[in-house]
Amino acid sequence: MKIAIFTDTFHPDINGVARTLKRLTNYLEAQGIAFKIFAPRSYSNEYHSTNIHLFKSLSFFLYPECRLAFPNLLHIQSELKAFSPDLIHVSTPFNIGLCGVYFAKKLNIPLVGSYHTNFEDYLHHYHLHFLSKIHWNYMHWFHQTCKKLFVPSLETHLQLKHHGFSNLEIWPRGVDCQLFHPHYDKNAVRNLYSIEERYLLTYVGRLAPEKDIRTLLTIAKSLPAEIKEKIHWLIVGDGPLRKELEAQAAGYMTFTGFLTGRCLAEVYSASDLFVFPSPTETFGNVVLESLASGTPVIGAKAGGVKNIIKAGVTGYLCRPGNALEFSDAIIKLLRNDGLREQMGSAGRDYALTQRWDQIFEDLIWHYTNVIDEQNRQEFIS
Repeated sequence: MKIAIFTDTFHPDINGVARTLKRLTNYLEAQGIAFKIFAPRSYSNEYHSTNIHLFKSLSFFLYPECRLAFPNLLHIQSELKAFSPDLIHVSTPFNIGLCGVYFAKKLNIPLVGSYHTNFEDYLHHYHLHFLSKIHWNYMHWFHQTCKKLFVPSLETHLQLKHHGFSNLEIWPRGVDCQLFHPHYDKNAVRNLYSIEERYLLTYVGRLAPEKDIRTLLTIAKSLPAEIKEKIHWLIVGDGPLRKELEAQAAGYMTFTGFLTGRCLAEVYSASDLFVFPSPTETFGNVVLESLASGTPVIGAKAGGVKNIIKAGVTGYLCRPGNALEFSDAIIKLLRNDGLREQMGSAGRDYALTQRWDQIFEDLIWHYTNVIDEQNRQEFIS
């Protein structure tokens, strides 16, 4: 089997799409499955491989991690003909993704797609909701020739089905439970960031409107004084709102910038609670990482997050934008150490069942079915 993947973001970019695709290519390599990646070159590209073809690009204003590339069509066609892939997988609906759709049709290669980002929600948060109809028309056109469209959660599946999409398959996300676990030295994180307060609460994600990060500030400021004085917040990530948030934040908030790998895992492990108000997630990788680290999550009851958190068991779900509900959930868990520990243990147990290997095995099974169906149709014709 040979797979060509067309994506507008890839490692070492820091976002869910890039990280998922990097894990997929690691799996393909380990299984001896040939692949090629076609992706934009970004300021952070440091990853070099003969399997990866990069093109000049500019950032996309709604989602800077996805970049608008300037692909060389003759180069792509030459590479595809030499590689002769059995399948093309497009993961983003921008310029590189369009190339994948175009060459799948031109070279008669079966096409599958994956849906990672709910751009309609982004339009709302950037006050561009009047573009909603155009957005859905484009997404239908872009994915119309996909034999399968992989979505990361049941909630996303239901949303796309409601909008008339077909050939949908759930392709969930796993978590590395060897990297993310509860047993790191919690004092090391506290010492690193000079944290003296009793409780450590954490947010991980882009600092951007679509993550409803302003609600996080409201939550922090609305807590009772006797609780607030015992809390330190770590805000992990970066984005267009960082300077504004830092200017408004009090001294009990520390902004770390992006963290990855062990540094990120240590922060999850050292945290008492993970607070995630984003209502726009198609899955919510950071939520699963927190659960794997034994840290309960208080998240927005929206998108893929509500398919990960089992309310009252591994955390709490709150109405999006409702700072009072988030604050009440925080107070309840900080005042009940036993319940918090019980939820952390249940979250870890759940995360241990979310194995990447099994998830990728299922994806390869779907790949194989699409390829076999194409071969049958060509044989009949």
